[in-house]
Amino acid sequence: MPGSGTVQIPLPVIAGFVLVLARVGGAVAFVPLPGFRTAPMVPKIVLTIALTIALLPQWLGRQQSVEVITQVIWWLPAEAALGITIGVFAGWLIEALVMAMQFLSLQAGYSYAAMVDPATQADSGVLPVFGQLFASLLFFGVGFDRELLRIFGATLDLLPPGAWRLTPALGAELIHFSGQMITLAVRIALPLVGLLVLIDLSLALLGRVQSQLQLLSLAFPVKMLVSMAVMAVLAGSFGPLFQSASADLSRTLWQIVHQR
Repeated sequence: MPGSGTVQIPLPVIAGFVLVLARVGGAVAFVPLPGFRTAPMVPKIVLTIALTIALLPQWLGRQQSVEVITQVIWWLPAEAALGITIGVFAGWLIEALVMAMQFLSLQAGYSYAAMVDPATQADSGVLPVFGQLFASLLFFGVGFDRELLRIFGATLDLLPPGAWRLTPALGAELIHFSGQMITLAVRIALPLVGLLVLIDLSLALLGRVQSQLQLLSLAFPVKMLVSMAVMAVLAGSFGPLFQSASADLSRTLWQIVHQR
């Protein structure tokens, strides 16, 4: 018989903790928290375990019946895939604005300058870094962080540990949403790119009319100044576009959560 000081944890509780830990860990690894990618591994592990314990009332006693430990091992990939899916979808929302800034960077001439990306500690263009920081502010500004927590909490109610399975419909949702994010990036970048193309055409026509003008040396500063001025004017429209994209993402994630 076990001693009086022995603590016995039932197998279903251990199995539920491990499965939820895999789900939370997959989401934490990809959710675009500012500066989290370069954070040490220990805080990430502590945060994952703390979130799993905090969600204890949501999943305790709701997981699928477990008879052998091999069932837990079989369910782990699906649980991790669900968390990774939520994190990757949220990350794409940030990357849409970064992609738009990358489109602008080449056309506006900012690709010739580089700075240290605070997320990766690598050299990156000025506009992509600005886009990443601005998108992170919008991510919290529109309140999508709270919506993401609600969705993740709902997964434990609607999809208890061990209940979710990978389906072909998930692949279709991934492809569809990735197309939406590319569309969002093009919608953000296209007005300014079109204006810069018109500036290039104007300078080219002036160069043909008066070949003695040194327009090449004027092109870069003009395009950079115009880009900064137009982005300052259009910055107010980034918020509604980002909020609309976050609403589409929220609907997509709710559809994934309700898949049985």
